[in-house]
Amino acid sequence: MSRRLSRGVTLVEVLIVVTIMAIIAGGATLVVWPKLKQSRVKSAYTGATIIKSAAEQYQQLGAGSEGCPTIQALVSAKQIDGNKTDDPWGQPYKIRCDENNDVHVISSGDDRKENTPDDIRDDMKQSDLNKIAEM
Repeated sequence: MSRRLSRGVTLVEVLIVVTIMAIIAGGATLVVWPKLKQSRVKSAYTGATIIKSAAEQYQQLGAGSEGCPTIQALVSAKQIDGNKTDDPWGQPYKIRCDENNDVHVISSGDDRKENTPDDIRDDMKQSDLNKIAEM
């Protein structure tokens, strides 16, 4: 009788495959991570402009006779969805009005602190957004 020996996978072969997969995953992370930050910055800018538009409409309809609208007032007036009041980093957008009662919406950015270089405002240029994404 002839016996066939079946050969299995050795531990060394498994370790080599796992190592190769880890190297590929690490390389993919290096490529994807900057795109994730860039998409968060773009999403924060888009959210800020949407909230600014809703706040301006709120003021024009006369509902904002008490001055600068708040996020809560916009949600109560059904100008914005209550689930979309936070920026991509989980912090609520801030609404500020200047002396002319012009609305400005701000996201505190990745560091979650106000008045820092990574803050995202509704009136930023694309070049400024790109700089923030590269920080």
